[in-house]
Amino acid sequence: MKAVLEGLLFVMGEDGLTLDQIQEVMNITNDEAKELVNELKKDYEDESRGIRIDFLGNRFKLTTKEEHRDYYKKLIENPITNKLSQAALETLAIIAYNEPITRVKVDNLRGVGSTQLIRKLVAKGFIKESGRSDLPGRPILYETTNEFLDYFGLSSIEDLPNMDKFIENAEEKDDTELDLYTKESEENL
Repeated sequence: MKAVLEGLLFVMGEDGLTLDQIQEVMNITNDEAKELVNELKKDYEDESRGIRIDFLGNRFKLTTKEEHRDYYKKLIENPITNKLSQAALETLAIIAYNEPITRVKVDNLRGVGSTQLIRKLVAKGFIKESGRSDLPGRPILYETTNEFLDYFGLSSIEDLPNMDKFIENAEEKDDTELDLYTKESEENL
């Protein structure tokens, strides 16, 4: 059962799980859920483990150990591991053009989950929490940071390329390709 709980906490990432959710998903009592969390928490206290369970925001979450912070910082600041993937760039663009924005809205625009990417972008300092939405559940709002602007050589968010012009150019390109295809087809007739 501890392995199931560990997997559930991993899957939920930064959202974590409430005690009620653990009870419901695992079909156990409140006392059994508490005992299970405490057992897994005790397992993570061992020096050979790199993560732990914390109770943050009324939820249980997997987090890294504070004593290993220097290693995490070194990894994040390393130029080899500091490259942004296509998915990270996509997520950054969505946040930059729509800020402040919730993770759920980012997920909807991308069509896939963005929890890990958002966590990584926060750790890199490119985005930050900027408050809470008025939507049910009061989800976290994210926006870009000065580090984001510096990294991309922008003086302000207004320096981002105009998306309307980009879309217009893309549509013109599509029309040109269609015209070329039509002309080519007519010539072959």
